[in-house]
Amino acid sequence: MAQDQAPFGDLPAVLVEAVLGQCEGVAEELLADFSKMRQDRETLRERLAQSGVVVSESALGYPPLPTTCGADGSYAIERLLTTDLVAAAAVAVEGLTPPSEKRHWERPHHRTFMAAEPHLDDTATVLRALMLGEELCLATAAPHDLVMLDGTLTLPVIYFNQALNKAPDTRDLLCSRDFIENCLDYLTAYRAILHGERSDRQYIALPKYSTRREIGLEAGWPPSYDDRGMLTLLLKPGELTLPRPLQPPEQDWHLNTDRLPGSVKERAGEVAAEIVEGLRRIHVFYYKPHDWLPALRVEVGQGVAVNTHRLATVVQGLKHQCATSSMLEPYPIYLADRMVKALAQALPAFRQVTTQRISEKYRGDIGEIYLALHGYRSDSGS
Repeated sequence: MAQDQAPFGDLPAVLVEAVLGQCEGVAEELLADFSKMRQDRETLRERLAQSGVVVSESALGYPPLPTTCGADGSYAIERLLTTDLVAAAAVAVEGLTPPSEKRHWERPHHRTFMAAEPHLDDTATVLRALMLGEELCLATAAPHDLVMLDGTLTLPVIYFNQALNKAPDTRDLLCSRDFIENCLDYLTAYRAILHGERSDRQYIALPKYSTRREIGLEAGWPPSYDDRGMLTLLLKPGELTLPRPLQPPEQDWHLNTDRLPGSVKERAGEVAAEIVEGLRRIHVFYYKPHDWLPALRVEVGQGVAVNTHRLATVVQGLKHQCATSSMLEPYPIYLADRMVKALAQALPAFRQVTTQRISEKYRGDIGEIYLALHGYRSDSGS
C-alpha cells in the first residue's frame, strides 16, 4: 500500500494516539485565531481602503497581454557509501499563449549539472548556488515580456554569499570549480534582473512564503497577522496594493567577492556593488487576480514599480496565467516547479543506470560495485 494511503503504517500506535490527542489543542488555537480575524476583517478592510494603499487593476490600464515564462530550479544529493551523487537542474517554461500569438518556445528550456563528488559537508551549499545561478541565466536569456521567478529576489544574494565563501576551500568538488568558473555570469544575470532596465522585459519574483510585513507594519497590524494571509482575506478580486520598498534587513546587503580568482575578482566586485544597489530598490506589492486565489506577493525592481505601463503589464500577465482554480499560482511557475521537484525523485533511477554502466565494464567482483554505490539517504532542495 502506498505511503500516502497508510501514513501511520510505520508509527507505534501509542505515538499516533498521542499526536492525535494534541491535534485537538492545535485546532482550538487556530479556531480562535480565525474567529478573531473574521471579526476584525471589516474594520481592517475599511482602514486599508481609506489609507489609499489599495487600487483596482483597471486604474493601471490594459496593455496587450505579455508573453510569459517561469523559471525554477532544484538540486539533489544521493549519499552513497563511497561517494555522493549530485545533480542540479534549472528549467524555464513558457506560459499560456493567446491563440493569436506565436509561441517563443515549443518546449521547456533547461540547464543541468551532474557529478560524483567526495563526501564533504559543503556540497549542498555550493550546489544550491550553482542551481540558482543557472536559473537566473535561463531567466535573462528568455525572450518573453514577463519572466517569473519562483522565490524571492533576495534569496540569490544569500546563497551566492555562502558559496563564494565555501567554494574556494572546496576545490575538490566539481560543483565548486563550476561555480567559480561561471559565477561572473551568474552575478551579471542577477544584476540584470534586479535593475530591469529593458522596458520590454519585466522580471518578477513570486515567493510563496515570506516573513517580511511591509503592509502590516505600516497599518499597525498585530505581529500574528501575516501580510499575505490577511490580504488574501481583505483584497477583492482585481485589487492590488501599491508597490512599496521591501522591508530592509537588519544589516545591509553585501556580496563577498574577495576570494575569487584575480582574473574575475575585480569585475565581480563591480557587479556585486551594482547588485547591492539593486537590492536596496526592490519593491513589493500584493495582487489578488481571482476570488479563488490567495493574494500573490510580487517582488519587482524599481524600474517596474515606478512605471505604470510596466506595472500594468505585470498585472495583466499574472491575471492571464492564473487561469484555473486547480493551480494556486501562475501556470508557468506551477509547471516549472513540478518539473524540477521531480529531479530528487528521479536521482535513485540515475544512480541505478550509473551502477549498471559500471557493472558492465568492471572486471572485479560486481558485488563490490553494488555495495559501494548503496544509497543511505538523499538531500534535496529548490
